Amino acid sequence: MEGILWKWTNYWNGWQTRWFVLENGILSYYKSQEEVIQGCKGSVKVSVCQINVNNIDNTRLDLVIPGQQHMYLRAPSPQDRQKWLVALGSAKACVDSKIDALAAGFDNSIGHKKSELRLYCDLMMQQVHAIKSAASTEHPEVQKIEDASSLLAATCDTFIRTLEDIMKLTSTSGTGGNVAPYEMTVPNLNKTNSSNKPQTANRNPKSSLNRSLSQDNR
Repeated sequence: MEGILWKWTNYWNGWQTRWFVLENGILSYYKSQEEVIQGCKGSVKVSVCQINVNNIDNTRLDLVIPGQQHMYLRAPSPQDRQKWLVALGSAKACVDSKIDALAAGFDNSIGHKKSELRLYCDLMMQQVHAIKSAASTEHPEVQKIEDASSLLAATCDTFIRTLEDIMKLTSTSGTGGNVAPYEMTVPNLNKTNSSNKPQTANRNPKSSLNRSLSQDNR
């Protein structure tokens, strides 16, 4: 996957557009698409990153290497952020399953998967809030509801796939890898409920990441 993202450089220059390329588990960025042949300005291995979403800005996604590096990014739209999150999550999951389970150990692989679940859970809560906000107005904003619902469906699918991966890892680890992979039954979401009243759960949004740290202007 490749495309434009805004990258936080420093307090003097603020957000600058960069051309990002995700390939073989490596996220690289360039000053522009035309300057790709001149070499990347920087890169990061997705498997070692924590992927965070901002609870206030629905275009923000932050890549964090604990104790080393923060990469603050903004997508052109919530839909674009969704695509990048799914692509990054898929790349991270692929690398984790092939490398981390062997080189870094089972516990580390499970830890990465749990981190992904928290990411997708935060994203789902943000999207649910967007749907509720659009529907609670005097004149419901149908287009916004449809857009947010589409993003929510995609996030739910990714959440379920990640949860299935955890189930497979835990099932295999407990028996030396001699059992069939666990298959989780997906509930029928089209089944109507006897009550037409929606059920919602209150949850306090997490505070946004501190922006005290800045990066070199690259």
